Amino acid sequence: MKLNNTPLPQLDSSAELIDTHCHLDMEEYQADLETVIQAAAQHGIRRIITIGIDLASSCRAVSLAQQHAGVFATVGIHPHDADQANRETLKQLADLAKNARVVGYGEIGLDYAKKYAPAEVQRKAFAAQLQLAKTLDLPVVIHDRDAHQDVARLIRSAGPFPRGGVMHCFSGDRRLAEEMVDCGFFLSIPGIVTFANAATLHDVIRAIDLDHLLLETDGPFLAPVPYRGKRNEPKLMLYTAQMVASLKQVSLEEVARATTTNAVRLFHLPEVRHDCR
Repeated sequence: MKLNNTPLPQLDSSAELIDTHCHLDMEEYQADLETVIQAAAQHGIRRIITIGIDLASSCRAVSLAQQHAGVFATVGIHPHDADQANRETLKQLADLAKNARVVGYGEIGLDYAKKYAPAEVQRKAFAAQLQLAKTLDLPVVIHDRDAHQDVARLIRSAGPFPRGGVMHCFSGDRRLAEEMVDCGFFLSIPGIVTFANAATLHDVIRAIDLDHLLLETDGPFLAPVPYRGKRNEPKLMLYTAQMVASLKQVSLEEVARATTTNAVRLFHLPEVRHDCR
């Protein structure tokens, strides 16, 4: 099921996709951000959630959301920077989260692959931010890399989550997927689904109903085939959506309708606008 050399899939004009996880504030977009956002809208990706990973990027995310009608923001501290999750910084994030353009808390979680912060520091920051998200009445955006067991344990311990959440860039197996769905969480599918070595993710998508799936770029990272290794951007999420459609044996438009409905419900997004400008 290869997508190499496949033209960008075309979405019916009546359908829409939502990129639920992109880092529009990062340097890779600075030279042509307006073009990236406009190209996304022209290809049916009319709403983008730009993700905060520390206090500075959370501030930039909110600023971008205030400048563009179709862009929304989250705030939080990524596990790589877990040592920054002190009382004062969390207070500033809580204040920032009161902005009307903020629709979620994260990305937060655990990353045992790179371990830029000690595991215990990550777990402490994660637990504190899970509770803060509940206090703020925001859905949580979870980062989980090589830490499935501890992520699931801390989510169960902090739950339930009335506003739910999403497992960003889902990388677990079917068992973890079902457990997270039982916790009221969505699974977000990135461009990795187009990679040849993504058999486990393919199994998850076949097993989990569309009602529990979201789509994302994680841009500028994880560009789908045929752009693997290049800068990712929202319009390329069409390749991801097409692969999900192929795995589910449904149309691209059905994937768009379901995942858009899910994103609107999770993040309490307003009515669609025809562009992101």
